[in-house]
Amino acid sequence: MASFNKIMIVGYLGRDPELKYTTQGTPVCDFTVATTDRRKDKSGGVQEVTTWFRVSLFGRQAEVASQYLAKGRQVYVEGSLTQREWTDKDGATRTTLEVRGTDIQFLSPAHDAEPQAKATAAAATKANQPQRAKTIELDEEDIPF
Repeated sequence: MASFNKIMIVGYLGRDPELKYTTQGTPVCDFTVATTDRRKDKSGGVQEVTTWFRVSLFGRQAEVASQYLAKGRQVYVEGSLTQREWTDKDGATRTTLEVRGTDIQFLSPAHDAEPQAKATAAAATKANQPQRAKTIELDEEDIPF
């Protein structure tokens, strides 16, 4: 049986993105995204529950994200959940879930550079995906108006 792992998040950056490079020279951008849900508690009052996600982007998307994103900006991230292990400073093995981003869109209100950032991010995303759109030709008779 096949399996499937996909996550979509719309939230706000909790800190400025951090750009690093692997030993092979691949750019990696790490940042956190917070989402907030409103729920009614037992007394009928509304509570806000915030969930934090660690996100990693790779390649050209990592470079674009580090250049145009900042703490507090709203973002859409699509990707998959991965489990990562590391050893903390006390020598204990730690585990965390992390979103490995495959697609990103900047949602915050535009400032001067953002239209260029969206175009660059879209180009970076499309460069990593096969073309799906087909071009068709229409005659004037095919147009209904």
